[in-house]
Amino acid sequence: MNDQYYDALLNIKTVGEQKRFSSFLHYHRYEPTPYSALEHLFAQNELKSSDHVVDFGCGKGRLNFYIYYLFHSYVTGIEMNENYYQDSLENQKRFLKRYKDSKNKIQFLHCAAEKYPIKPQDNIFYFFNPFTIQIFMVVIKKILLSHEQFPRKIELVLYYPSEDYIFFLENQTIFELKKEIMLPGVYKHNPNERFLIYSLC
Repeated sequence: MNDQYYDALLNIKTVGEQKRFSSFLHYHRYEPTPYSALEHLFAQNELKSSDHVVDFGCGKGRLNFYIYYLFHSYVTGIEMNENYYQDSLENQKRFLKRYKDSKNKIQFLHCAAEKYPIKPQDNIFYFFNPFTIQIFMVVIKKILLSHEQFPRKIELVLYYPSEDYIFFLENQTIFELKKEIMLPGVYKHNPNERFLIYSLC
């Protein structure tokens, strides 16, 4: 299925060239995860309706709506760009017209990732290279502190993972690589086209 199909199914608008660049030094340009990649991810890594997913750099909210559609999980989108944050709210209004029961399970927050207070129920964190390693390290340390205070199983899902992220996780944290999901047809041409899932029990 192509991106236009899923946008129509979800009654949202996330397709099209992303022309806005971040004016912040440590934040990268927004680009949504392709629906085709998400299909492969969730075919091999299913979620539960009780999971609480946090999407850092959620943009227009594609991942959030797709996750709810598949699993009815709780999803929080974190976005510091005001324009994309407003786009995500508009998409939420459209989504609610078709999926009314999602009202209390999807939320969007306009804030920097490092300012987001990790909640005790947050247990899955999604990253598509939204910012530099400096911000990533701050966020991961907050997640680890939350785990110390409220022990639970936690997963990090990295799409198109940077070497800096991988090195930090594997050498300076207690997260362990649980699964690697390579995207067929594109991974052989670009080894970054994969998901890495790290877990912490």
